[in-house]
Amino acid sequence: MLTGKTIVLGVTGGIAAYKSANLASMLVKLNADVHVIMTHNATHFITPMTFETLTNNKCIVDTFDRNFSFDVKHVSLAKRGDLFVVAPCTANVIGKLAHGICDDMLTTTMLATKAPKLIAPAMNTGMWENPILQDNLLKLKGYGYHIIDPIIGRLACGDTGTGKMNSEEVIVEHILTFLAKEHDLKGKRFLITAGPTQEAIDPVRYITNHSSGKMGYAIAKMARLRGAEATLVSGPVNIRPFEGVDVVPVVSAQDMFQAVTSRSSKADVVIMCSAVADYTPAVYSDQKVKKHDDEMAIQLTRTQDILGWLGEHKSANQTLVGFSMETENLIENSRAKLLKKHADLICANSIAGGQTGFAVDTNKVTLITNETVTELPLCSKEETADKILDFIATLS
Repeated sequence: MLTGKTIVLGVTGGIAAYKSANLASMLVKLNADVHVIMTHNATHFITPMTFETLTNNKCIVDTFDRNFSFDVKHVSLAKRGDLFVVAPCTANVIGKLAHGICDDMLTTTMLATKAPKLIAPAMNTGMWENPILQDNLLKLKGYGYHIIDPIIGRLACGDTGTGKMNSEEVIVEHILTFLAKEHDLKGKRFLITAGPTQEAIDPVRYITNHSSGKMGYAIAKMARLRGAEATLVSGPVNIRPFEGVDVVPVVSAQDMFQAVTSRSSKADVVIMCSAVADYTPAVYSDQKVKKHDDEMAIQLTRTQDILGWLGEHKSANQTLVGFSMETENLIENSRAKLLKKHADLICANSIAGGQTGFAVDTNKVTLITNETVTELPLCSKEETADKILDFIATLS
């Protein structure tokens, strides 16, 4: 996803510097050209050779190092870098950057570049909470720096509190948000649903379905990578959302109905990708639920039709997308759903084969509108999500 991109990784003198080796490796695996600049203090925690081995580029430490082909290195890297990230970034380097102090290769190069700049602070909790440090961060934000906040955890000093550098996975996702895709959806607001709902039978059991939420989460991720604001209303799933996606957790169909309908008026695009239970058990009681040795009789009532409600209430400028899963008559049944729900697009996929449907990582979707039927190839759910977003962009 980062082919052709040059990333300059700054590493400063904190114990979290060892994590930067994994960060560099992850970026290289995404095909980025990674150049590392270390402060002298950072070399006490990890060696330059580690980064040179991982990136196949010389790691720069000394501003006056003559052991490389001649160019003014802090200027050449400042021009070549598509993005700069400092991880970990100590309180000392934050203070230098906030006040324009350039006394080493890292701070000099950071001041010279016009590329986007991300910093991932890591320090003791007391230092993180110090008002001087917080003022410096506000200065950097005002200068256009993007701050990847530290998390709560056990620190090297033995304390537990805020100051632990955020995970390498999260830092990579911040980088991908800047570089992976053209921000052609910037300014668009997406409301997406994902996963199953659970309808309680009694305090122990519930009715649900096999939805894994993978397709909805993939759409939210790709929308975010393309610059959109993405809100994900999610049933119970075991997926970590992509960084920057606003997640609203729900359990029942009624929870999802309330979460979606209360937010739909602010969305430019609403995508119903969840598998909502069609029925919910009536309120359980001795009269409503009769238990026997080998069976249970349950009174069921229909859940509210979320997609139908959205179709009846959508604004003229809003795009409404639904999903349809069929075992037969895919086109006919999906087109009937499109008309009945007043949707603009139905993404129809058959669950007859083993490579599509619930839980798997691939999908084969047919896009159905009032006028067209467009069959997408079998591909990963993220690739499918990207193609769906491409098609939605032609509708709005």
